[in-house]
Amino acid sequence: MTPARNNQNWLPSIFNDFFDTDWMGRANATAPAINVIEHDDDYCVELAAPGMSKEDFKVDVDQNDNLVITMEKKDEKKEEKKNERYLRREFSYSKFQQTLILPEDVDKDKISACVEHGVLRVELPKRKETEADNAKHSIEVK
Repeated sequence: MTPARNNQNWLPSIFNDFFDTDWMGRANATAPAINVIEHDDDYCVELAAPGMSKEDFKVDVDQNDNLVITMEKKDEKKEEKKNERYLRREFSYSKFQQTLILPEDVDKDKISACVEHGVLRVELPKRKETEADNAKHSIEVK
């Protein structure tokens, strides 16, 4: 049994041959949608993540004052039954990392994050004074 090939008739076959080679990997996943909202006293980053829980996220501020959002989910469905053998077995693995440069007026010690209704929401409060702080910070996802 061989997988069916999706042939795109509108694209000349020379392009299909070029893009269907083994040396050029295919990206089957897309990056989640991100919204960045500015309010008078804070910024808010929203990341669409349906089916994800807080354990699937890691949110950090690195030494270069970048907000780093990492999402990783592994899902393996195993059903072992006697007298069966797998002809096809699907595993699900998703990994995503996004780095955002933080504005200088963000209070890195008061950043918070939570996951609710399939959306990761990171609150970035603004601070009044502009002190330089090059320490690395971790944010607990609630």
